[in-house]
This record gives sequence, structure tokens and C-alpha cells, in this order.
Amino acid sequence: MALTAALRRLIFVAAIFIALSIAHSIDDKCSACNAVAEELELGMMKEKPKNHLDMRHRLDSKGQRRGKVIDYRTSELRVVDLLDGLCDKMQDYTLQKMDSTEKVWIKVDSWDDITSNKQESRAYSKEISSYCGRLLEDTEDELAELIMKGSVKVGEVSKVLCHDLSKHCKQTSDYHQSSNNEEVNDEL
Repeated sequence: MALTAALRRLIFVAAIFIALSIAHSIDDKCSACNAVAEELELGMMKEKPKNHLDMRHRLDSKGQRRGKVIDYRTSELRVVDLLDGLCDKMQDYTLQKMDSTEKVWIKVDSWDDITSNKQESRAYSKEISSYCGRLLEDTEDELAELIMKGSVKVGEVSKVLCHDLSKHCKQTSDYHQSSNNEEVNDEL
């Protein structure tokens, strides 16, 4: 008797946990990923040019400085600067209904100007922020490597992050399709 009561409680708690997990999941991962990519791209556009990183801190026996000088554009520091705080910035986004079927992630300039349910809008902002954390957790190593190689450029962040790395947007982008066609034409 005690075993069945404990089993019922366990099933009840599991059902509530599953229901809450489903309620807080992102429906359109492609759209959410594109919003994260847009914010990362904004960060890349706002980057100020920085000097090379001078890592020559040791002196050899002759008193000459030893070490490397690293280009900032290919450094881990740049990756940290771009990705650190990215998910916190996503709390400025919310889901807005465009029509009865379409919802789009938008950046909110002022939460006072929101005309829809503010509590629901805030919940969406927390939802996309936590989605961003999961997205970066899954793709951070590959994304960091591509940024350091210079493979991630302004205008291509969404393609790299959402199509190639996370695969949250499964369809081939127009850019990718046209570059493949050009490669085929070049081979002919």
C-alpha cells in the first residue's frame, strides 16, 4: 500500500516536471537561433579594432623578450569578448505575434512600450535567454574555432550557427545554395 502511494507521488511529480519542461521549450528553434545569431552579429559589427596581443612577457638570458604576438581577430580573447554576456543580452528579446500563425523574436527597446501581456513577454525573454545558453553549450567549441579561423563573418553568422553547427534551421540557405552552384559551374 505504501509502495503504490509512493509510486503515485513519483508519477505525479514526473508528470508535473514534464509538463513544465514542455511549457518552457522553444517551439521554433530556427527563429530563436536566428535571433541569437542576430545579436552575435550586432556584437561583431560593434567591435572596435584592437591591437595585437603581446604575450612576450619572458626574458631570455640576453635580456630579449620572448613569447608570441597574437592577432586579436584570431585570439581566444575575441571569442570571449563576443560570447560573454550574449545570453544576458537575449533578455532584451521577446516573442511577438505577427498574425494568427506567425510569431517573430524581436528586440525590445523599452519594456514600458510593450502593449501585449508584459508578464508573458518577460517569460519569453527568459525562455530565449535560457535557449541561448543551451545553444552555446552545444556549439561553443566549434563556433569559437570558426571565429578564431575567421570563418564567421558579418552577414554569415546565422548560416554558420543555425544551419551548419546547431542544425536548428534545416533548409539550405540561399547563400549556401548559390555558392554551391558557383562551385559546380567553376568545375564545369
